[in-house]
Amino acid sequence: MPTVTLPPKENALFKRILRCYEHKQYRNGLKFCKQILSNPKFAEHGETLAMKGLTLNCLGKKEEAYDLVRRGLRNDLRSHVCWHVYGLLQRSDKKYDEAIKCYRNALKWDKDNLQILRDLSLLQIQMRDLEGYRETRYQLLQLRPAQRASWIGYAIAYHLLEDYEMAAKIIEEFRKTQQTSPDKVDYEYSELLLYQNQVLREAGLYKEALEHLSNYEKQICDKLAVEETRGELLLKLERLEEATEVYRRLQERNPENWSYYHGLENALKPNSVEERHKIYEDAWEKFPKGLVPRRLPLNFLSGEKFRECLDRYLRMNFSKGCPPVFTTLKSLYNDKEKVAIIEELVVSYETSLKSCRMFCQNDDGKEEPPTTLLWVQYFLAQHYDIIGQQTLALEYINTAIESTPTLIELFLIKAKIYKHAGNIREAAQWMDEAQALDTADRFINSKCAKYMLKAGMIKEAEEMCSKFTREGASAVENLNEMQCMWFQTECALAYKGMNKFGEALKKCHEIERHFVEITDDQFDFHTYCMRKMTLRSYVDLLKLEDVLRMHPFYYKAAITAIQIYLSLHDNPLTDDSKELQADTANLSDKELKKLRNKQRRAQKKAQLEEEKKNAEKEKQLKNQKKKKEDDDEEIGGPKEELVPDKLVKVENPLEEAVKFLMPLKHLVKDKIDTHLLAFEIYFRKEKYLLMLQSVKRALAIDPDHPWLHQCLVRFFKGVSESKELPEVVRTVLKQEITRLFGDSNAKSFNQAYLTKHSDSIPHRLAAAKMMVYLDSSTESKAAELATALDESLNNRTIQICTEVLECLRSAVLGDCKERVEAYRAECHKLYPYTLAFMPPGYEENTKIANGDVSTETEELANEM
Repeated sequence: MPTVTLPPKENALFKRILRCYEHKQYRNGLKFCKQILSNPKFAEHGETLAMKGLTLNCLGKKEEAYDLVRRGLRNDLRSHVCWHVYGLLQRSDKKYDEAIKCYRNALKWDKDNLQILRDLSLLQIQMRDLEGYRETRYQLLQLRPAQRASWIGYAIAYHLLEDYEMAAKIIEEFRKTQQTSPDKVDYEYSELLLYQNQVLREAGLYKEALEHLSNYEKQICDKLAVEETRGELLLKLERLEEATEVYRRLQERNPENWSYYHGLENALKPNSVEERHKIYEDAWEKFPKGLVPRRLPLNFLSGEKFRECLDRYLRMNFSKGCPPVFTTLKSLYNDKEKVAIIEELVVSYETSLKSCRMFCQNDDGKEEPPTTLLWVQYFLAQHYDIIGQQTLALEYINTAIESTPTLIELFLIKAKIYKHAGNIREAAQWMDEAQALDTADRFINSKCAKYMLKAGMIKEAEEMCSKFTREGASAVENLNEMQCMWFQTECALAYKGMNKFGEALKKCHEIERHFVEITDDQFDFHTYCMRKMTLRSYVDLLKLEDVLRMHPFYYKAAITAIQIYLSLHDNPLTDDSKELQADTANLSDKELKKLRNKQRRAQKKAQLEEEKKNAEKEKQLKNQKKKKEDDDEEIGGPKEELVPDKLVKVENPLEEAVKFLMPLKHLVKDKIDTHLLAFEIYFRKEKYLLMLQSVKRALAIDPDHPWLHQCLVRFFKGVSESKELPEVVRTVLKQEITRLFGDSNAKSFNQAYLTKHSDSIPHRLAAAKMMVYLDSSTESKAAELATALDESLNNRTIQICTEVLECLRSAVLGDCKERVEAYRAECHKLYPYTLAFMPPGYEENTKIANGDVSTETEELANEM
């Protein structure tokens, strides 16, 4: 059907529709559409129908929009406008591949349309179709050779395709067209030069890059970047004397920058530890107040030299009162010899400061102020905490708190010690104490909320965060708007620990949505960065977006979601009422009465909370309505609401788990948990070749990992016993198993693993679990293996002991209930502060001791 040409009056109206769309005046745009379409001659005018659909889409009426745009397209298949609009509609729905097809169709009917070409190039770079992007940018360059964006876009296309030399040539050709005075400060031209230099460096043309830097140095605004780049290039070109001068100049500029010292070391190439140390001794003399030249030698010195340097470094920090000194030394705690020297030295300071207020009794120097002793005790508390001696750590921090009960840092450390000791409830209380000392400190507020979440105190954590969130909105919703992912991650873990899987999944999906938003937000930068010439940052942004889901926030959320979906697959949710009937059937009348009272109280509490929530929601709705009225137009439709009940009742949990797994398989290959979780999913789906792929990848990372061992045993057993496995697949699997592990069955493989790692508790637990899995008659032997707590055994931690206790309670190691209490008591002796090992009734006693006896009073009142 040929394109219908509108008469002048209607054509003017159509142009006004386009202007209204560009200026986001959607209501006016719809009025003009109505004026054209109400004329019977143009009631089916394709382009107007398409523009009406596009406008409605911006007002959130998606279905109506699609109907109109498709109708318009059917009426005018040769219109580039209709195809372009259809592409924009697909793009708004994030269907980028479909949008690209629409733009290509639009270009068939108007191959030189600049707007369509620009839109196409944006989608191509968004989807990383780099070859297509290069072609589109070439067309734009031919059509608009005078525009700088045409040149820059074409150069970036080659840069991203790693054809650096071609990219450098294009930038050079464009640079020649820029007429700028050498004395004039032009930020955008400066950025272009720095970007050109970056491309030359990435191409390996270090000599040319250095010449380029020297030629245009005066016209580059970022003088620090020039010096740092020069130092880097001189090192690459082995011009070490010049590099030494550059790094000495940089040191003078900032004597606290670690990288300048490493650069200087690479330039001077010291042959011995003494020569290397001399570099830092010279820096001490030059910068007597500098901390970095005193700290860095501690990484490579040892013995008496280490003690001497550490002594100077610590005295300087303790005298000044520098709280982060322990954090700066934390990396040295992998070396036992250095840890012993640190302990010996700081303990001697404490003894001496107590007796004569000096670091050493033989010192002739001045007396130290009382705060020096405080910081020494603060350091020692952290030192003993990190080496696992929590009792000593608490003694030191309590002494410090007694002397200075107003110093927030002391309470922070006390909370941290309790957390490491396995008592997160006590830790949260001390963190709350710290927060109370300075309610305006956002860092302490966030830290306190985090500890509360770890302790399962979700409501309290929300209230804590509400002190810093927007008024008139609930803290949780505001934190979600602000993409506060640390809160949502901890919240998900807290809900998971309470078996509230729906709420936990909601948080995981919210985090997933944040990452989708961050990916979509690139869109605005594709044009902005070329316009503003922030090209180095733009390329960095693109590289970051490519590996975005490597971020720990996504990793934690994905792993939590996968674990929940696996749990939902293994134990599908049942009807609550049936469960309740089954539970109450065995109760006596008195117990039943007690339970009913408890349920009534819970119902009343829930009702009050619901009323409070509704009141908050009403307030928010009023605010939102007011906000909508203030805005000229409402843009975009609402997102699908995440409902916990729906999320938890998903039909196929394993498919949902795979969605979270795929980004991890591509981007977080170096973490063994990625491949082991992949195995867990494929094991339940009975996909043996994918299981094999997962275990092979895990083997390359850590062949002795306890969880991997359990996966392998289950895999061997599955391969040997599965009847539905095709013979070809079985043959391939058996060949691979023989090649990787020798000709061994699951039992002998488990026994060999146990023999190899008989001195490690986590490995013994893994082997014990598999003993019971392969042969239930070995329960008592397995329990004996797992519950050993001899000092000779390695990897004895609170975490692994808690895991063993959980395994005993959940009958993973067979029916061994009689061992539970004995093992708990033994662990309690080793870890007296750990909540998991406290005697039965500990929490109730604690509540009574704290005066929290309201529940008991209520129960008595109800029974009377």
